[in-house]
Amino acid sequence: MRAYSAAQETGRKQLVTSPTAQPREQQADPRGPSSHPVRGINHMAFPTFDPAGTIGFYRDVLGLPLVQTMQVKAWGPEYQRDFVHFFFDIGNADRLAFFYYFGQEPYRDENLPPLLDLGQHVALHVDTLADLDGFAQRIQDAGLKIDMRVMHETVESIYVRDPNNILIEIARPLRDLTAADAVDAEVTAQALLDVLASDGEPTLDALWARKAELIAARIPA
Repeated sequence: MRAYSAAQETGRKQLVTSPTAQPREQQADPRGPSSHPVRGINHMAFPTFDPAGTIGFYRDVLGLPLVQTMQVKAWGPEYQRDFVHFFFDIGNADRLAFFYYFGQEPYRDENLPPLLDLGQHVALHVDTLADLDGFAQRIQDAGLKIDMRVMHETVESIYVRDPNNILIEIARPLRDLTAADAVDAEVTAQALLDVLASDGEPTLDALWARKAELIAARIPA
């Protein structure tokens, strides 16, 4: 059996975190104790072809601390390259990470339809309108363009492109989610699955019709 040093065995527990990050055990969940063991996102990772711009955007413009890096020699498949993997603290012990591969030519899918492009984005949570306005001001002060500011059903959001053309959303809640939202989500999901499995054309109107049937079926006779 391979022997590991104490530092190697405990290394993942010693990751540096922003001093403002809130430990998970202190986070209150309005739904009560979770029924599953997942406690958020360890990290989301993306490639970057512009490390200077990426670090400048997330650390200096948005103010997210750079808390960890990994420097790794190429391993495994022949297409692998030496790389640097770096992580920004996005709160709650979660991290947003990037890979910079040495020698990798920049690439962007120029044929990605706009709707699918908008569908691929990272949404960061803030608590208040003041927080959201503060980020909007930081972005504008840096000379960057806010793509849009939208009032959704349950959140208000601003959107900005990072140096890698990744769409970043910053969202603040307009209200607390309730048990009714969870029930609605389950009914909506089932209605969507039923419509997709049917012989008819999958449309939003068909989903609403099926959802109405499912709601009616829940009402006691």
